[in-house]
Amino acid sequence: MNDVFVCGRFELTLNQPLIMGIVNVTPDSFSDGGRHDTLDAAIEHAHRLIAEGAHILDIGGESTRPGAPSVSVQDEASRVLPLLEALRDTGIPLSVDTYKPEIMQAALDAGADMLNDIRGFVSDAALEVAAAHKRCGLCVMHMLGEPQTMQASEPHYDDVVGDVRDFLLRQCQRLTAAGVARERIVLDPGLGFGKTTEHNYTLLARMHHFDDLGYPVLIGLSRKTMIGAVTGKPVGQRVAGSVAGALAAAARGAAILRVHDVAQTADALAVWRAVESFNEKKA
Repeated sequence: MNDVFVCGRFELTLNQPLIMGIVNVTPDSFSDGGRHDTLDAAIEHAHRLIAEGAHILDIGGESTRPGAPSVSVQDEASRVLPLLEALRDTGIPLSVDTYKPEIMQAALDAGADMLNDIRGFVSDAALEVAAAHKRCGLCVMHMLGEPQTMQASEPHYDDVVGDVRDFLLRQCQRLTAAGVARERIVLDPGLGFGKTTEHNYTLLARMHHFDDLGYPVLIGLSRKTMIGAVTGKPVGQRVAGSVAGALAAAARGAAILRVHDVAQTADALAVWRAVESFNEKKA
């Protein structure tokens, strides 16, 4: 796996898990919808996440929770672009969570460093935007179905790990064939996107099956249904479970952890790293 992730203006070292803080500028996201849907509130939240230890910010202007309706390009742009411009000089990379090629291009023009595509750059137009920009980071995610319907019926895989792995490999091959450097790509198995609780935990437990692809892995499980399924807690009470899941992902090699609760995750990682460092000294 590459030790450095090329991410727009930045080159990020991946010798320790990085924290990607979530900034949703939407009225209807599953966890924090409406809390940061004004520009001032979103800017304040973003600066708080940076102070808490976020290494990357992931800005989203359209909810991708199961059943969420799509929004127009104009509405998404009006939410995302002013925030990008306001956060341009914060000193950390800015990622935009979008699958629309028009938003991708506008976000890059506004200073985004990374594109996080839940559809994994399947569309030719999205791939074209990604390939044309020579330094932006790319998160290639797997999703079965569409946000509106992906959990409406029971998602089925012959082999969830193999199927997700094969999709991610194909998309990476398409991107590199289009001229995208491997150092710009991270992979996301898409926990919660067209997957049952069993699928999600199978993917998390078997992350090592992605190792030979040679790309860093990003894991996003913060506050998701898979956490509630084993804790019995509603969305607002899933912080501890989410942190435990983040540590499980880090222990299995995740390079980037996409989270709502940056401070708690940062503390947990600090303790985990301390234990690991003493274990290495003893060895």
